[in-house]
Amino acid sequence: MISETAQVPKRFLLVSVSTADAPAATRVRVWRKLRSLGAMYLQQSVCLLPDREGVRRQVARLLASVRADGGTARQLTVDIAADTEYAELVREFNAERDGEYGEVVERAPDLLKELERETARGNATYAEVEESEADLERFEKWLAKIAARDYFDAPGGTAARGAVERCRAALAAFEDAAIAAQAGTHPATDTEQSSLPASATLRAVE
Repeated sequence: MISETAQVPKRFLLVSVSTADAPAATRVRVWRKLRSLGAMYLQQSVCLLPDREGVRRQVARLLASVRADGGTARQLTVDIAADTEYAELVREFNAERDGEYGEVVERAPDLLKELERETARGNATYAEVEESEADLERFEKWLAKIAARDYFDAPGGTAARGAVERCRAALAAFEDAAIAAQAGTHPATDTEQSSLPASATLRAVE
């Protein structure tokens, strides 16, 4: 997550973009970029972002490319004087991030259920491990993207990180079962695993 709140706690970037005279691809690119930054739209073509160094650089590059494509773009810096107004803006930003975190929490159990089903079928195989690793990687990348635009530490992040960590732990156990199945043994206990040299584990995976 971005943690520059102490530097500019009440300053925001007001970004206005018009792509009416630009190619359609520019319009899509602008929308995707601003959404990826976590922009909060105030009205069509006008959005708000926390004033952070990294955000400023990315917005500046985006606006320059919009102008080069024939569109119009402007960035203004806005200081929020009233504490209540600032608190409301933070609440709105956090609500958007919590919604995204909530989707992670909602979908993560699907991976856990899949691992449970394959375990119950006795189908702990290397192919299943690879497939589940790809699913876990998607969750981790998704979570990282949300965290990168979580400027104010939205409370929903804790549950989302916990959900992904449970998936990671379940996959590790499933991989142990796959290794044991390939070797024709039972999964080792934590104590037994810790006593094995790394080379032995690598040979088992190979």
